[in-house]
Amino acid sequence: MPHADSMCRASETPLDRMRFALRDMPAWLAEQPGGQLGDVIITSREIIDGTEAVAAEATRRFEQAGGYKADGFLGMVPWLRVNGKLSGGAAAERVETARQLKELPRTEEALARGEIGYQHAVAMARAAEHVGAAQVRQGEASLLKAAESMDPGQFVSVARNFEHQVDAQAALDGANRAHQRRYLQLGEVTNGLVRLEGQLVPEAAAMLRTRMEPFMKPARGDQRSAGQRAHDALVEVCRAGAAGSGPRPSLIIRASLDTLAGIDGAPAGELDWGGTIPAETVRRHACDSAITRITGLGELEQELTHAARTIPPSTRRALIARDQHCVFPGCDRPPPWCDGHHLIFWGDGGPTTLDNLGLLCRTHHHQVHEEGWKLGRKDRRWVATPPALNLVPRARSA
Repeated sequence: MPHADSMCRASETPLDRMRFALRDMPAWLAEQPGGQLGDVIITSREIIDGTEAVAAEATRRFEQAGGYKADGFLGMVPWLRVNGKLSGGAAAERVETARQLKELPRTEEALARGEIGYQHAVAMARAAEHVGAAQVRQGEASLLKAAESMDPGQFVSVARNFEHQVDAQAALDGANRAHQRRYLQLGEVTNGLVRLEGQLVPEAAAMLRTRMEPFMKPARGDQRSAGQRAHDALVEVCRAGAAGSGPRPSLIIRASLDTLAGIDGAPAGELDWGGTIPAETVRRHACDSAITRITGLGELEQELTHAARTIPPSTRRALIARDQHCVFPGCDRPPPWCDGHHLIFWGDGGPTTLDNLGLLCRTHHHQVHEEGWKLGRKDRRWVATPPALNLVPRARSA
């Protein structure tokens, strides 16, 4: 006669086994060295993303079967909000993503395999919602390839740019709808403080960040939090404006000539602080703006005849247009926070040309110089090697 334990195990579901494994995790985790938990974190995130893929399929089938009705709910979103312990927005996002992933099987498979994260899948689903799943399927392979090498925040811009190239008018309509939701509200004084809340259009936020940035850096011994520094920076910007000093707000937009010409299929404009804007918005800003044209890497390299320490403005503009943020893997700090880094130190004969340069934020620039990290490129990807893995003496770098 079968033992009771073996019968119990035979009736276990994969969900039961997951619960049992999670129950054992805290004790196992407590025995692991804190400095070696990186793999645990990464694997945990992969499991969570894979679980999201399973939950998406279950959500889709449960909704199609009308299972929520048995619990007295009128729709899938309120059912998931209550039973899944989610906010209304998070529940709606998961339901809509589940619906769209049915039409994007390659994306759902990539999510299940851990090749992309859940937020990548959300961006793909939103693109399908905006321009149609059929259009996304046509570009799905290239989009997934981009998603594998980018964090979700960076990939959102890629997905938005894809939407713009497929249907610029739809992208413009979406931007116009967002424009109608803009607002800024100052509350009344309560307990000595005033609440400020609102939603800014991307270009307004980019201009504000550009003006605030010089006042945001902490000074030596600065005890203010990041939020307090942002508050004080906003005050300084207002003071400068009231005094009539300072230049006009800077708004840097990267756009192709096709975008400026309004040609169908042209990419969207890219803001220096992240995000995209439709071609027509780029054209509006170009009506009264200084325009710098970057025509090609070769032309810029011809401006330099010998190794130089200082990066010329034209080369830096091209460097920013190419890299767009700190190139250290996993870092997305914007160009104003970055230095131009020579892969081969200029004093060792390394030229100040684009193929020998990369944008690095000050923290990672310090790591490459003072802390022994090595930065390089392999198959068009930036690779950072920690000191322990550098088996040969590293060249000094800029």
